[in-house]
Amino acid sequence: MIRRRSLILALIGVLMGALVAYGVTRRSGSDPSSPSPSTGTAGAAGRPPGPVSLSGAEVAALAKRVATPRHENFYFVMTDRFANGEKANDRGGLSGDRVTTGFDPTDKGFFHGGDLAGLQGKLDYIKGLGTTAIWLTPSFVNRPVQGSGEDASAGYHGYWITDFTRIDPHLGTNDEMTALIAAAHAKGMKVYFDIVTNHTADVIDYESGTYSYVSKADSPYQDAAGKSFDDAEVADRAGFPALSAATSFPYVPIFRSAADAEAKTPSWLNDRTLYHNRGNSTFEGESSTYGDFGGLDDLFTENPKVLDGMIAIYEKWIDFGIDGFRIDTVKHVNLDFWRKFGPALMAHARAAGRDEFFMFGEVYDTSPAVMSLYSTTGRLPGTLDFGFQSAAVDFVSGHSAQLLSKLYAADDTYLDADSNAYVVTTFLGNHDMGRIGSFLVGAADDDDDLLQRDKLAMSLMYLTRGQPVTYYGDEQGFVGWGGDKDARQDLFKTRVEQYAADRIIGGHPGARDRYDTDVPLYQHIAALTDLRADNPALATGIQIERYAADGEGVYAFSRIDRDSGVEYLVAANNAKEEQRVSVPTASPGIAFASLLGGAGAQAGADGKLEMVVPARAVTVLKAGAAVPKASAAPPVTVAGGTGGTLNGQAKVTATLAGDLPAEVTFAIRKQGSADWRVLGTDDNAAYGLYIDTGSLSAGSYDIVAVARTLDGQTSYGSMTAKVAAPQSDGAEVIAAGSFQDEAGCPGDWQPECAATALTDPDGDGTFTLKLTSLPKGDYEFKIAIGGSWAENYGADGAKDGANIPFSVPGDTAPVTLTYDSATHNATALAP
Repeated sequence: MIRRRSLILALIGVLMGALVAYGVTRRSGSDPSSPSPSTGTAGAAGRPPGPVSLSGAEVAALAKRVATPRHENFYFVMTDRFANGEKANDRGGLSGDRVTTGFDPTDKGFFHGGDLAGLQGKLDYIKGLGTTAIWLTPSFVNRPVQGSGEDASAGYHGYWITDFTRIDPHLGTNDEMTALIAAAHAKGMKVYFDIVTNHTADVIDYESGTYSYVSKADSPYQDAAGKSFDDAEVADRAGFPALSAATSFPYVPIFRSAADAEAKTPSWLNDRTLYHNRGNSTFEGESSTYGDFGGLDDLFTENPKVLDGMIAIYEKWIDFGIDGFRIDTVKHVNLDFWRKFGPALMAHARAAGRDEFFMFGEVYDTSPAVMSLYSTTGRLPGTLDFGFQSAAVDFVSGHSAQLLSKLYAADDTYLDADSNAYVVTTFLGNHDMGRIGSFLVGAADDDDDLLQRDKLAMSLMYLTRGQPVTYYGDEQGFVGWGGDKDARQDLFKTRVEQYAADRIIGGHPGARDRYDTDVPLYQHIAALTDLRADNPALATGIQIERYAADGEGVYAFSRIDRDSGVEYLVAANNAKEEQRVSVPTASPGIAFASLLGGAGAQAGADGKLEMVVPARAVTVLKAGAAVPKASAAPPVTVAGGTGGTLNGQAKVTATLAGDLPAEVTFAIRKQGSADWRVLGTDDNAAYGLYIDTGSLSAGSYDIVAVARTLDGQTSYGSMTAKVAAPQSDGAEVIAAGSFQDEAGCPGDWQPECAATALTDPDGDGTFTLKLTSLPKGDYEFKIAIGGSWAENYGADGAKDGANIPFSVPGDTAPVTLTYDSATHNATALAP
């Protein structure tokens, strides 16, 4: 019997009836036979705006301005490779050869001597880039060396932790970290730790001497009494079964040596039953969260002992004075862990008066739907934006501006009550994947072109939404020739031959200290941060897309100051020749002055502005006056149903009449309750967000969208929806195919996108999905079970079978997809 996840928002069918009854326009268009959509201004006489009437006080409360988005300029530094301030700690207090101490400055895989003292001595260099927060690679005590022979390398990077309570002696001491934080604070910079919860150093071996991943289906976990159980059903909850190292796991975990039995701190980490013990991850499917990451001991994060232990560890580092955390390998930890870990640490910081404390997770995936899952459902404050990294590199390499358009169109997936796309952390390259320079070498015509493309990439990152990260050495033009060790050069005089020979953008290779502040990229980044400091809207202002070339050319967008209402226009050109474009603005008749590149211009009466954007460069213009005031509050129409659900969330949209900038706050309450729960505030058309249906009990709900113009005028619209009672437990049935992008998903062929989930209201085993907004055309689909391709059915009910074709004869012609859970046959029925 196929089961469905927790709670499903029954918008399809239920909402369609409710929307017609209340006269609310569906996303696909109005039914001409139904009443006109009801919209209006708070307190206006006549028919209420939709099925819900708000009091003036309710409107005022829900229309409060959103807080200015949190913002930092990060400098991400690998401490061991930055500056050697104290040579006495190069070997970490250990004696012996490099295999014992981990120190060999001639080998790119060993410690080179950089430390906290060296970092502190170069704070002015870092500050000169406009840095507001320094992000350090993990600083805790590491296993000095892992592996043997040619596979041996050191824990210079910090990700092989044995002691979570002390700074690694190769880098310094806890007292030196205190001194670094104090010195950074004195210069107006925060200090962020890179932290790990997924794994520890490789201390545990398997008795069998084999390491291939063993699935839970092939070998379920057993409690200490020998009874099989599914850990996911009790993840991070009280009553988690007691386990036996000898009998509970597919592999019997043993320590590599007697000394390893007490190698880790805190002591609870030495309990072998607190690890998954399933073998090495293949980084696909179940193994992505249960497998050992390259042999590292993978913590059993579903066990509440691990959750509580990790919370306790990092609460102490908050008390120590750390300003925030970047969290490693988030995607490889179960979601329930993050739903408790993030709120617990943020609450601890607030209780300690640390209101500026912030965390962001590494979710190594370019899909906004996947990344945002961890900051919405997963409750982390933010994530690293791998989607931006991918789209930015492609754009600067000469690909279509539509890639950026598609990226930003998915920003609504990040929106909830306490986070949004403005707080994602944007970057161009890093210590794992490689540097931005290495990605651009193949696209560049020559050295000058490579420099221009690198500058263009930096400009794009520093002028678009999100919190930008400069990876140490990029400001000196480091290129590298790949990821991992090839992207971890020394900023001090290197003794690694490969690093000395590496190409330098805007400079020359060689072994020397590289803390120059007059090199092209350092100067360019500093100029960008100065520009942002003088014009805060370029960092935190409302971002609205204005133009996207279909191919090589210009991507243009506005940044609008939330307080003054002044509009900035930013245009990036990836073409080899200058581009002349006409872009719309919200500032008709207003003159724009040039702040960077190009020349000033005046918007016409229709708001359109003609501008010239230099080749491989960015132009920034600033309006001479605020966006005109609204003549009246814009009518608001709220819709749902065909927006569907995404990752357990349901899309609701609001349409505003006119095109003046506004902020739209969505709120929900169960019918019969007087209390509204704010879901989030969107400042960019098309306005919308995803409701987390897993947080709602069954019943009927009111949903409102309150719009507020920049000059403070308000209006609202509303709709009603029902949440169905939970069905029998189990996996969702998803129709995944070439139509999904048109049906509310971020893209096509996404088995995890619940916007195209089929439902079985009467429980007879036949699941259906009615599609009413597809454009005319030919499509294909398959049925995916449980949010992945692991179990899927195609033509004739065959597992892993061929795609099932169907056609839509006319725009918005209804198509019904069906799936028989007994035979696995799926069909598409069109009129």
